Amino acid sequence: MATATQLFTCALLFSCTLFHVARPELIITLVNNCPFTIYPAIQPNAGHPVLEKGGFPLQTLTHRSFRAPDQLWSGRIWGRTGCAHSNGKFHCVTGDCNNRIECNGLGGATPATLAQITIHHGHKDFSSYGVSLVDGFNLPMTVTPHEGKGVCPVVGCRANLLATCPEKLQFRSLGRHGHVVGCKSGCEALGTDELCCRNHYNSPRTCRASTFSEFFKHACPATFTYAHDSPSLMHECSSPRELKVIFCH
Repeated sequence: MATATQLFTCALLFSCTLFHVARPELIITLVNNCPFTIYPAIQPNAGHPVLEKGGFPLQTLTHRSFRAPDQLWSGRIWGRTGCAHSNGKFHCVTGDCNNRIECNGLGGATPATLAQITIHHGHKDFSSYGVSLVDGFNLPMTVTPHEGKGVCPVVGCRANLLATCPEKLQFRSLGRHGHVVGCKSGCEALGTDELCCRNHYNSPRTCRASTFSEFFKHACPATFTYAHDSPSLMHECSSPRELKVIFCH
């Protein structure tokens, strides 16, 4: 006859099995289709663990896949460019995280294209995802869910905005005389409360699109381009098996 301890153990294993059925394994894959090496970075939101030490090199035409946490997790992913060691110090021209290869939870320097992700939430094991140009642009990027249920579109910005970036927003590698390596937001370029949606402008009613955010929106309509842009740009896909973030898609 089974003891109470054995019955409890069986019940626990059964409940754990049910939990894993409800939360299928989710893989996050980062793909570098750019013709140069990039250094992807991953920053968790407060209270969530750092994934893959927060950053790593990714050579051209390669990818890296890893298992996502089995519970609620949210954070952002971006690509760092122009990375090199110089005088004993590591530095990236865009997206740099305090001169580290492994960002370990640190944010990155702007301008940078961001993927925003929240996984394992809601009653249908939703993964929410979107691409933001609120902090500017440095690389084309898309997010693609695989094998999910519901409406699971590919979203992001495929255009290379470095070639068309307005002069006021251009971020150059060597001051005024270098190549354009990023396209700044209006907020970063001019710093006004209105463009940064600060103070009086920090609400959906007063924070509005600008001529600068409209430049990004016209090129990449499926991205967030200012702080209080439409929440409908964040998509919810139920139980995808993989979220693929593709740079230079």
